[in-house]
Amino acid sequence: MTDQERLILPYPADEHDDHDPDDLNNLGLQADAAMLGRSVMDRRRVLGLGVAGVGALLGTGLLGAFGARAQSGAAGGAACTVIPPETAGPYPADGSVASGQALNVLTRSGIVRSDLRRSLGTGAVAAGVPLTLRLKLVNVNSRCAPLAGYAVYVWHCTADGQYSLYSPGVVGEDYLRGVQAAGPDGVVTFRTVFPGCYAGRWPHVHFEVYPTLGSATAARNRVQTSQLALPEAACRAAYATAGYGPSARNLSGTSLTRDMVFRDGYASQLAALTGSAGQGFTAALTVGLAR
Repeated sequence: MTDQERLILPYPADEHDDHDPDDLNNLGLQADAAMLGRSVMDRRRVLGLGVAGVGALLGTGLLGAFGARAQSGAAGGAACTVIPPETAGPYPADGSVASGQALNVLTRSGIVRSDLRRSLGTGAVAAGVPLTLRLKLVNVNSRCAPLAGYAVYVWHCTADGQYSLYSPGVVGEDYLRGVQAAGPDGVVTFRTVFPGCYAGRWPHVHFEVYPTLGSATAARNRVQTSQLALPEAACRAAYATAGYGPSARNLSGTSLTRDMVFRDGYASQLAALTGSAGQGFTAALTVGLAR
């Protein structure tokens, strides 16, 4: 089934918070109450300062309580070249009109997170081979200096090729979507699952880059949209495990050179993969921007 053939259903109106315990968002009722009294962009500015910002907001000892947690924490792609722009596809949920809807997950409390596997609204967890995404943002106009403070929104399909918020059966979920701000080294890291392969597309991850965490609330503020391609060997290893349905067969029916997005060149979009299907993979990519 192609992207265009999928049935699109509306997202339910209710919204809840169920934050990952490792996220900066999960600071308790006092923090939530203080944050919700501010605008989305103002909350993002506070979060961009880390625990110190939240501690200053509340005037409490949060810095001491969470400081240690906040500080815990080789890339693919052609070196120091601008990553090509690509379509966001029909399932971005970034406030733009796609698939006849203008869904926007970017304004939801909890979407700034490193672990994408749990749905904020229902608590459901997406299954699949563990995948860590490490994207390094660099400025090609400044000898590939790190772009600290820039933000990245990523999203991708489930192990069986479905997109949360859009595809039948997962319309009520918002997992496998999230935003992170780059640290001083320009790196953002997400924990997710290896995406499946659906008919007509090579396995990929969508992402948008924003100039600040505070601006990552709607597609109109993005400075780049692109896609990351996953290497064939890792795909075949992942798709040999349980839960990936027809992904292996779909992979055999396409190639990077025939894919509608990557066929014009993918050197700067092909991630470097380490790890295994049994222990989990890490995908690394340098994302060059002209800033």
